[in-house]
Amino acid sequence: MVDKMDFDKGIAEKYLAEYGELVIKIGVNLQPEQLLVINSPITCAALARAIGAAAYRAGAHDVTILYSDELFSRVRFRLGRPEIFSEFPQWRRELLLTQAKSGAAFVSISAGDPEIFKGVDPERLQAANMAAAAALEEYRERLMNNENSWCVVSAPALAWAKKVFPEAAEDEAMDKLWRAILSAVRVQGDGGAAGRWRKHTDFLARAAGWLNENAFTELRYRNSLGTNLTVGLPKGHIWAGGAEENTSHPGRFFVANMPTEEVYTAPDCRRVNGKVFGAKPLVYEGNLIEGFSLTFRDGKVTDFQADKGADILQELLDTDDGASRLGEVALVPFDSPISKSGILFYNTLFDENAACHLALGRAYPTCLKGGPRLSVEERLARGLNNSLLHEDFMIGTADLAIDGVREDGRIVPVFRQGNFVDILSGI
Repeated sequence: MVDKMDFDKGIAEKYLAEYGELVIKIGVNLQPEQLLVINSPITCAALARAIGAAAYRAGAHDVTILYSDELFSRVRFRLGRPEIFSEFPQWRRELLLTQAKSGAAFVSISAGDPEIFKGVDPERLQAANMAAAAALEEYRERLMNNENSWCVVSAPALAWAKKVFPEAAEDEAMDKLWRAILSAVRVQGDGGAAGRWRKHTDFLARAAGWLNENAFTELRYRNSLGTNLTVGLPKGHIWAGGAEENTSHPGRFFVANMPTEEVYTAPDCRRVNGKVFGAKPLVYEGNLIEGFSLTFRDGKVTDFQADKGADILQELLDTDDGASRLGEVALVPFDSPISKSGILFYNTLFDENAACHLALGRAYPTCLKGGPRLSVEERLARGLNNSLLHEDFMIGTADLAIDGVREDGRIVPVFRQGNFVDILSGI
């Protein structure tokens, strides 16, 4: 069968090279003689090759592509012996960690069937997730500390395209998803994507600066779904957005997610109270969780509900002690370009950039002054959550209101009607 990613040679010829160059120059900001590792589904091989080619043109020392096959993963989860899901290949751990310690940059292509593991025993999925998280903890810690440049991007996969555009024929669905992705990452086929990204990340940096100047002690969320939540923020928290600084090479910046429309920080995982409703489905381990809400008390989820995928949500929350606490708070205007597209992507990389979101699990150490130099115990003492997972879920709506509370008690509007207040939108 013809590779669905290559079905439209016009798209492949016109956009893939520019997309690959964007990921290398702006995404990971690859340096001459640097190593690059690409994690890619086999269905996205064309984009992986384009990124690899751009890396070599930029002077990469070498490029390694690690392919995955979600269809075979489903076979393995259904037919494999139970004990294998608590194992993780030592060779893969060593490869990633060795490359990371050698200063490699990492690109991950996020694409696949949002319900590939529907019907699979959730205990098997949880065991595999925990085994991978434990084996790759040092590697992931390096990336969350921004010691290595990293970037998550995407390309269409057929099952995903049909989920997003169920009424369209296969080729039409792939074409629509391609165009939606390229629009989201500002690739227009004119070679100007890098310039557009620099302008965009500059705005996000200014928005983060405004939030840092206010140094809020907490944020208060309200909307008509029933969200009534207060999220404490730790003293010395840092809002970030747009380009990230490589902590191993000060002054060298990269963009961790393409697309990105967010500014984000770490909450105080001990000071979250109230109830929050999911505004979009959560895709977790190849399953959909829909119509859900979480109730927090003193930072911990004490109750939850879900119309679909409640058992999967339970497994997520039971991953470890930190999985039921927050590790990220992110602000995204409801009128962001991805939100305006009206497309529900069923992919967190996109849907989180259409709505304000929170994340269960590990916090980014870079969101606290001096955080990367602190031990896990020291971060916990400052309110930064620790967990084997980090899972975003969307809460933003058209009527979301957010207030920030300053240290002097002054209440400052941050969001009204789903968007930044005028003072921030005009910076």
